[in-house]
Amino acid sequence: MNEFLLIILAYLIGSIPTSVWVSKYFFDIDIRDYGSGNAGATNTYRVLGPKWGTIVMVTDMLKGVVAVKLALLLPEYADSDINLQNLQTLLGLSAVIGHIFPIWADFKGGKGVATLFGLVLGISPWTAISCVGIFILVLYLTRFVSLSSILASIAFPIFILVIFNVENPAYRVFAIAVALMVLLTHQKNIGRLLRGNESKVPILKNRDKKKNQHSNTSDQRD
Repeated sequence: MNEFLLIILAYLIGSIPTSVWVSKYFFDIDIRDYGSGNAGATNTYRVLGPKWGTIVMVTDMLKGVVAVKLALLLPEYADSDINLQNLQTLLGLSAVIGHIFPIWADFKGGKGVATLFGLVLGISPWTAISCVGIFILVLYLTRFVSLSSILASIAFPIFILVIFNVENPAYRVFAIAVALMVLLTHQKNIGRLLRGNESKVPILKNRDKKKNQHSNTSDQRD
């Protein structure tokens, strides 16, 4: 019964529609009516800029961390690392579902990547940090948040199964499921990436402008 109540609480925490509330309170718009129509950090970056995109991303990530830490309210799980990890995973997934289908925003939320990252950060921080490294590297090179999220999610089961060799069978299955889920929820982004019309976030634009200017200058010289 206590577990059930925590699962409901985790869902309600995940349901906090950060981007929707930010866009309505500070800009008098609904973020879901602009850009990709998604209520997540990536669309917030595109529509409202890096500052608000970062705020939304960090807040959505914290939802996953807080949900995972709810497991500490049940001391009976402290005696078994595997049982504790399984409960934490369940609570984190409940928050992710809340983010995707938020009760506070007509069940129309984001894709859950930031909240999912918060889940991983709360359970296995070194794995999360490794995935962040991949995310940042891909984002720096391409400015595509979607591609960064996809590649970081694919790296997640590799870290769990191969590099860190986590023994918990349920968590290993979860890691594979995460990669598959992110691929599934990013099908439209993958299509746009393949067609070459995926939007880039408004960061490092000056770097790309200089690169294009240098390329144009070189072409003119040739």
